[in-house]
Amino acid sequence: MGFALWIDRDVAWAQGTHEYRPMGAAVVGSGSIFVVRDFHIRRPAPPRYDSRFVGLFASLGEMNDFLARLHSQPFKKIPRRASSRAVPPF
Repeated sequence: MGFALWIDRDVAWAQGTHEYRPMGAAVVGSGSIFVVRDFHIRRPAPPRYDSRFVGLFASLGEMNDFLARLHSQPFKKIPRRASSRAVPPF
């Protein structure tokens, strides 16, 4: 499994794979968490090199834990990775 996460102020996008098969993308409010039924194969995700890209996660639980920790802290700017083109594609 693998998940890519993008966060904007009001929404969070995720794109996932499950056992090498694409799950599609999901969009939720930035204060929510993702569940499997949120993912749709035909929903497009933002481009991988978009500035809102946060990172890659090994599981849905790990990504949801990150979102929960992010929203339990006082408002901070979301950490961004360096803008390198070395991000691996799905």
